[in-house]
Amino acid sequence: MNSSQYTIYIIDDDEAVRDSLCMLVDSVGLACRSFASAQDFLHSYQDSFTGCLITDVRMPGLSGLQLQEILREREIPLPIIFLTGNGDIPMAVKAIKAGAIDFMSKPFRDQELLDCIQKALIEFSKIQNQLITKNSITTRLSTLTIREKDILRSVVDGKSNKNIADEFNLSQRTVEAHRANVMKKMQTHSVAELVKLVSSLEY
Repeated sequence: MNSSQYTIYIIDDDEAVRDSLCMLVDSVGLACRSFASAQDFLHSYQDSFTGCLITDVRMPGLSGLQLQEILREREIPLPIIFLTGNGDIPMAVKAIKAGAIDFMSKPFRDQELLDCIQKALIEFSKIQNQLITKNSITTRLSTLTIREKDILRSVVDGKSNKNIADEFNLSQRTVEAHRANVMKKMQTHSVAELVKLVSSLEY
């Protein structure tokens, strides 16, 4: 993983905290952008943003937890590290259950936060790879005809060529031809591979 391609986005209403965190991030060669509020971050957000978020929990306007919920709703994949000076256990549990990387109390050790940032960047890299794979599968699915998608559903459901032929009033030879086309377009070599490929997608 090349950390230099990522940016650490810091959201805190305390300017001194933002400056301190940016100095820490900069000291290990990582890029940093800071925002005074969750609203400022959301207004500036672009799909090209890569890296992770460090945000305070309690801020004027949108709280860190509310920001986390918005990011999840918008399917923005940036991992979140929460910082707080007065957080409580239920808040931490809620944040972690919702996918936060960590929930750290101020003051914290610099190395502890840096280790957490590396963990978050590794997680983001995994998410990126998953999205690339998902987009590739979706692109392949889009090349299928309506009939081929019907056949694909039936194959994934475990139906035999004979059952598929009966269901769609086709000859088994026609079903076999459609299956061959599906396998070719989906770039798979076995039914097991095909099922694994599309099992997590709606098609």
